[in-house]
Amino acid sequence: MQLASPAFQQGSEIPSYYTRDGEDVSPELSWKDAPSQTKSFVLVMHDPDAPMLGGFTHWVLYNVPAEAGHLKENIPTEERISGTGLQGKNDAGKIGYVGPAPPSGIHRYFFRLFAIDKMLDLAPGATHKQVSAAVKGHILAQAELMGTYEKKSERAA
Repeated sequence: MQLASPAFQQGSEIPSYYTRDGEDVSPELSWKDAPSQTKSFVLVMHDPDAPMLGGFTHWVLYNVPAEAGHLKENIPTEERISGTGLQGKNDAGKIGYVGPAPPSGIHRYFFRLFAIDKMLDLAPGATHKQVSAAVKGHILAQAELMGTYEKKSERAA
């Protein structure tokens, strides 16, 4: 399975448009070659370089339909996205995507897509930890896209 974005390439810098320095919207993503037994997809965006134990999860999206192969740019920050799936809480305690905003240095942001063999029995707003527990033993395949970002400006308080 392969995961890609027209916004950035594997290992390259995520454009500031998709970060807290810019418009803070989710990038477009697409994937292919999922196993035929896939019932749904889970997407998690995580920064392992964040200065907190376990890093910082920026986005949790689950119960993405098996027939999907694409997420449009700027997914609304709502619990349920018709035709797209359910969104969980990021580590800022909010529903949906929150873009990169590293306090210092270059951070890595991993977009991980999991093809799973069932729909998750979770309400909207589940945490990364809850989603990770629910997919255990159900992952058929996974793909990863990593982008980097270094803060460009000091945001006004």
